[in-house]
Amino acid sequence: MVNGDGAHTEEGESKQDGNSEADGGEDSNEQEVIVIQDTGFTVKIQAPGTEPFDLQVSPQEMVQEIHQVLMDREDTCHRTCFSLQLDGNVLDNFAELKSIEGLQEGSLLKVVEEPYTVREARIHVRHIRDLLKSLDPSDAYNGVDCNSLSFLSIFTDGDLGDSGKRKKKGTELEQIDCTPPEHILPGSKERPLVPLQPQNKDWKPMQCLKVLTMSGWNPPPGNRKMHGDLMYLYIVTVEERHVSVTASTRGFYLNQSTTYTFSPKPANPSFLSHSLVELLSQISPAFKKNFTSLQKKRVQRHPFERIATPFQVYSWTAPQVDHAMDCVRAEDAYTSRLGYEEHIPGQTRDWNEELQTTRELPRKNLPERLLRERAIFKVHSDFAAAATRGAMAVIDGNVMAINPGEETRMQMFIWNNIFFSLGFDVRDHYRELGGDAAAHAAPTNDLNGVRAYGAVDVEGLYTLGTVVVDYRGYRVTAQSIIPGILEREQEQSVIYGSIDFGKTVVSHGKYLELLDKTSRPLKVQQHKVLNEKEESVELCSSVECKGIIGNDGRHYILDLLRTFPPDLNFLPVDGEELSAESQRQGFPRQHRHRLACLRQELIEAFVEHRYLLFMKMAAIQLMQQKANKDSSKTDVPAITETSATDGGVDSTQTTAAQASADSTDPTDNNSTSAAPQMAPESEESSSKPTTNGPVDPTGTQNGECRSPLEDPKSREVVLNACRAVGSISNTSFDIRFNPDIFSPGVRFPDDTLEDVQKQKQLLKDAAAFLVTCQIPSLVKDCLDHSTLPMDGATLTEALHQRGINVRYLGTVLEFVDKTPAKAQLEHFYRIGIVELITRCAKHIFRTYLQGVELSALSAAVSHFLNCFLSSFPDAVAHLPPDELVSRRKSRKRRNRVPGGGDNTAWASLTPSELWKNIATEAQSYYHFKMQCESVDQVVEKYGLQKTTLLREISVKTGIQILLKEYNFDSRHKPAFTEEDILNIFPVVKHVNPKASDAFHFFQSGQAKVQQGFLKEGCELINEALNLFNNVYGAMHVEICACLRLLARLNYIMGDHPEALSNQQKAVLMSERVLGIEHPNTIQEYMHLALYCFANGQLSTALKLLYRARYLMLLVCGEDHPEMALIDSNIGLVLHGVMEYDLSLRFLENALTVNTKYHGARSLKVALSHHLVARVYESKAEFRSALQHEKEGYTIYKNQMGEAHEKTKESSEYLKYLTQQAVALQRTMNEIYKNGSNASIMPLKFTAPSMASILEQLNIINGIIFIPLR
Repeated sequence: MVNGDGAHTEEGESKQDGNSEADGGEDSNEQEVIVIQDTGFTVKIQAPGTEPFDLQVSPQEMVQEIHQVLMDREDTCHRTCFSLQLDGNVLDNFAELKSIEGLQEGSLLKVVEEPYTVREARIHVRHIRDLLKSLDPSDAYNGVDCNSLSFLSIFTDGDLGDSGKRKKKGTELEQIDCTPPEHILPGSKERPLVPLQPQNKDWKPMQCLKVLTMSGWNPPPGNRKMHGDLMYLYIVTVEERHVSVTASTRGFYLNQSTTYTFSPKPANPSFLSHSLVELLSQISPAFKKNFTSLQKKRVQRHPFERIATPFQVYSWTAPQVDHAMDCVRAEDAYTSRLGYEEHIPGQTRDWNEELQTTRELPRKNLPERLLRERAIFKVHSDFAAAATRGAMAVIDGNVMAINPGEETRMQMFIWNNIFFSLGFDVRDHYRELGGDAAAHAAPTNDLNGVRAYGAVDVEGLYTLGTVVVDYRGYRVTAQSIIPGILEREQEQSVIYGSIDFGKTVVSHGKYLELLDKTSRPLKVQQHKVLNEKEESVELCSSVECKGIIGNDGRHYILDLLRTFPPDLNFLPVDGEELSAESQRQGFPRQHRHRLACLRQELIEAFVEHRYLLFMKMAAIQLMQQKANKDSSKTDVPAITETSATDGGVDSTQTTAAQASADSTDPTDNNSTSAAPQMAPESEESSSKPTTNGPVDPTGTQNGECRSPLEDPKSREVVLNACRAVGSISNTSFDIRFNPDIFSPGVRFPDDTLEDVQKQKQLLKDAAAFLVTCQIPSLVKDCLDHSTLPMDGATLTEALHQRGINVRYLGTVLEFVDKTPAKAQLEHFYRIGIVELITRCAKHIFRTYLQGVELSALSAAVSHFLNCFLSSFPDAVAHLPPDELVSRRKSRKRRNRVPGGGDNTAWASLTPSELWKNIATEAQSYYHFKMQCESVDQVVEKYGLQKTTLLREISVKTGIQILLKEYNFDSRHKPAFTEEDILNIFPVVKHVNPKASDAFHFFQSGQAKVQQGFLKEGCELINEALNLFNNVYGAMHVEICACLRLLARLNYIMGDHPEALSNQQKAVLMSERVLGIEHPNTIQEYMHLALYCFANGQLSTALKLLYRARYLMLLVCGEDHPEMALIDSNIGLVLHGVMEYDLSLRFLENALTVNTKYHGARSLKVALSHHLVARVYESKAEFRSALQHEKEGYTIYKNQMGEAHEKTKESSEYLKYLTQQAVALQRTMNEIYKNGSNASIMPLKFTAPSMASILEQLNIINGIIFIPLR
């Protein structure tokens, strides 16, 4: 699809996500937006052999997009080689519809068959093959062509939209089978893997053909070429008929060739047809029948199940898939087409040119910005895909090095105009900084630098396209190539920065000017360093950052590995003391390399924290000045002293300041949440030296007041505050860092020593801030459940959001261990331990794999997993029996690889050795003490589960394993065999270009919703959705968030069907873009279940909740606060369908989990008690019901007081239960006394009403209906 958004099928089932025909007229707060939404119109399409049909189009579309729609439509999908004609004129494929004369509402476009060329014939065969494979998931398992898995439709039985409404509502209750499988019930210890990918009945392949491949008679000889033969195909039909087909300029026909004789004349009859499908339908009845039903199924699938994702998602499990014959795949693998060239005739792509040209596109107004961002995003995703393919080819040994004479570690490669280098320390470049460990860390640091400069987006400053790929134990950096760089020596081309870590340094005026624009948003200080001639040189970046002017005249910067300042907690420097607080925690610690940097998020948070401090101090001083005007002279120095101690680390105060920093986020220009692109505008204000802020700190941005500093007293106040917080200016708040401090080899001129001292202090403060503020605030957020990590990835994200590097994981875990409320952080601690263990194992696995040759890869990986996870004590590696050696010879060849006795070193790894290494690695890298001699001991000690460990290690290292049940605990045989390892994928890091305008709409929409203006919020979010679609195409993580919020708003505003439709898209997208068991996907499933219930689709709601619970068990186990929410949901729905006993099992589990994580006195626990009581009431077990409701009542009374409505509700319910209990007792006594002829009062046993269940569901899911403003 063009830009991946060809989702306008006529059924209207996916009219581009509410493509704003509806809200185009709204007075949107950006006038420009309207430009994008010209209203669409309808044209008629007449294709040969079909009835004319209507198609909705929009004026911006290109003619080509109509082609795409026709190639996707069920009745025209078999055509690829045609033109569209209006009144006999052929339309240009790349023309926009609005530029075509005479094209208007109701015009008739004719589809006219065109003659084939070799290229068109190939495209046709490829398209037919794609149609035949359209339901086949193997591309998703193999991680190719941006396909990925999705299982939602299995649980919803197809589309939730209209088909869902057709189900009978009233009678649905009777037919539901509500019993979940055994392993989903609370307390079950089984964690099966197979249900992770339920079998989709649609995937049972409907065979249309046995074989479709290129014939061995290709290419046609000269005289046949002159008869119009383009190529020959060999086909075997389901009926076992072998035919040879000629693709000619006029179409496809049968010829007389056989496998061994070439006879290219047309057969009789030849069945000449313009499309291969028409030909095959005539010669094979089975093809005709199966192809038709296959296309029906294909078109019924939700478009989100088949649209390509922007970046490849890999699955860590796959079932056994039969390897089928596929000519197109075979041809792709061995032709020299380097990836995506079929779209660009006759050349490979010049990635650097494409990446830089898209940056240069104009960006004055919204349509221009959208066009630019869409182009940037598209090129980036193509580049990431090409770089990944190239990196794999390099490691698999399929690319020739440009320096083949050197040893393998030092080789560099060029493939498809991308430059590849390996993450080893070549020529002792990093010897001072930690050798190979530094060479391994540098590429990711560099990528972070590229990301940061890319986000600031300064015109005229260019970075390289950069992708870092980890594959088979090697780290490969892929970069676009600066024009002309390969012809010159590096010494000549670098005109800014240093190529030897600061021994020789040069600078350049233009670079200083360009980098100066980035220095504010990136907080980099301009500074001077000495070069080899003792001259001082001005820089505005770290010394390693090199400036090179390419042959295209553009100013490139590269080697951005020190964009952010060093992290002193992991950089011991002789003669430098860290703050007392850091030292108390055992810092500075020795790290593997000297490239440890602070994260950008930390710098932002630190500056924001300092800004609050600055305002506070200035305000205090001004108040003191007012208080004692007379004795001001004597008092000021005293104030300065107190302020200096304020600037130190008084942890109680800093945490308080941090807490307030969190709440007053939007007021500050440096706030992390503001999109980075906005930084330059918002910071203009503070660069003016007239900051008289403290006079009115509340009402002004950055405390900027118009009056200049006439008043010497307030000037002194600002000066004192500036000094205390370490601002580089004396008249305004402005904190920047010098990234070269503590770089070995960098020397500073004498006249800047005072400055350098200040910078050193600032770095120590920042390092202390991480330990004393950010880590405690993370733990606090986990305690009040505003942060809920569920697996390694979400944990890492939580750390990174607060600027904490993962190397602090050990410190974080120790901090949790010492927290008084440790029991309520058990889930967090456990996830942290799993992350720490699997990361250590990943480090070991990396070096382990490097010594394995390709033919032993599956054996080596399965052996490693056995040592890591299997209880089998002496896992012996099965050296792969050499499949190619005959019996007799094998005796002689003891050492199978000539000269490589080392190649089997991996086989000697034992479980106890591996776990010893893991413990050592934990100590040396994370400084975390872990006693563990075996996997079972660790599982026992920390309460882990082996499936979780398996998932984490597989995802981190790219292993794909066979989907089956593994017996980890057998002591007699190892869990994995080499047949269980299906594949090893790359793990890819790249830049994610953002859609800035869309993001601002999304944020303002969120803000409106929080203020209670739901309708306006809804419109803004719809607008954001359109813009996101415009930039990213149909699939993206951010679109997913957008759809989720939209669904929630639809639901709150009472539009349940719309909520259902949007949430269904969100679930599908989350499965496709993040993965089928990603924590976000689990939450999307829960939201969808709620909306299904509200729509009366109870059995679907239950299936979805069971799925969510299964995934949750697999990812992190039962003991997690989120589990209480899932179980309350399940329990309520089961209560609604009168499955009382089952319902109690889930609700009582929820009660236990809530009590553990929220404390016995929390309101959540009170609600849990109430839900359990209601089920007991329905079962007429009033005593138990009363007992639970009393518990709830007590909590409400103590927390909210007698007068609160919750307390009153609870006490009413208690009265009602008591009455019921008394009535029941009376009836029982009556029966005892009078025997069978007792007159029995009919008792009211009511099944709960759906409305009351839904009300409770809304409460537990945090949905509050507020009166609309």
